[in-house]
Amino acid sequence: MSDVRVALVGACGKMGNLIIRRLLVTDGVSLSAAFDLVNLGKDIGEVVGVGKLNVPVSDSKDLSSVLKETKTDVLVDFTIAPATAANAPVAAAAGVNLIIGTTGLSAEQRTNITDAVIKNNVAAVISSNYSIGVGVFFKLIRDAAKYLGNDYDVEIIEAHHNQKKDAPSGTAMTAAEIISKEMGGKDLAFGREGLCPRGKEIGIHAIRGGDIVGDHTVMFIGNSERIELRHQAHSREIFVGGAVMAAKWVFSQKKGVVYDMSDVLS
Repeated sequence: MSDVRVALVGACGKMGNLIIRRLLVTDGVSLSAAFDLVNLGKDIGEVVGVGKLNVPVSDSKDLSSVLKETKTDVLVDFTIAPATAANAPVAAAAGVNLIIGTTGLSAEQRTNITDAVIKNNVAAVISSNYSIGVGVFFKLIRDAAKYLGNDYDVEIIEAHHNQKKDAPSGTAMTAAEIISKEMGGKDLAFGREGLCPRGKEIGIHAIRGGDIVGDHTVMFIGNSERIELRHQAHSREIFVGGAVMAAKWVFSQKKGVVYDMSDVLS
């Protein structure tokens, strides 16, 4: 069986660098194209320091034509919401499957991407976090919410580096959605200030500082006890392995469907 041909948007960035390095040592996948707004025309291997790969950095405005010319199977996008919202439908229209790790997508942007996936009969994985450990974390908080129910208050605290643009994190929002669903629907409160008596909402708090890769703590707080579930990311490498795993996985899945990381891990 031939390799799954993977292209990358934001190839010159931190995540792009790590994903390229992981692709090079993973069986069954190969790098077909690289896109960015800088280093155009340069060999992406030389840009990220792994040696010549004969894959030039292409401008994202040429996304459709390059994807078709390189016979790309899957496009990986860990950039920013406006870029992903513009690029994902173009890639889908070119018949390319999608791996999207961008956070901060609005409901409208996500709907537009989903519509493009269905219309063009491709498959996509859209996830706020590609860490295998976070997948387990989500399962644990789902079980905790199921068994503890509305007798416990819920607070979510997330912390990231000072360069992260969106808040709260996509992972924190996914955690809140999981808990809310298990508890029959909850309002969300983003931070608190002034007079704000506590109801049955889920509180979400964001911290930004230094080089924190990603910390997420979910607190289930009762009158005489509390349970804290926490995931700490020590390196971006944890997201890279899951993203490459998802890229291999999505290629062989039913088309016209948007999956998440829990599907990849199931």
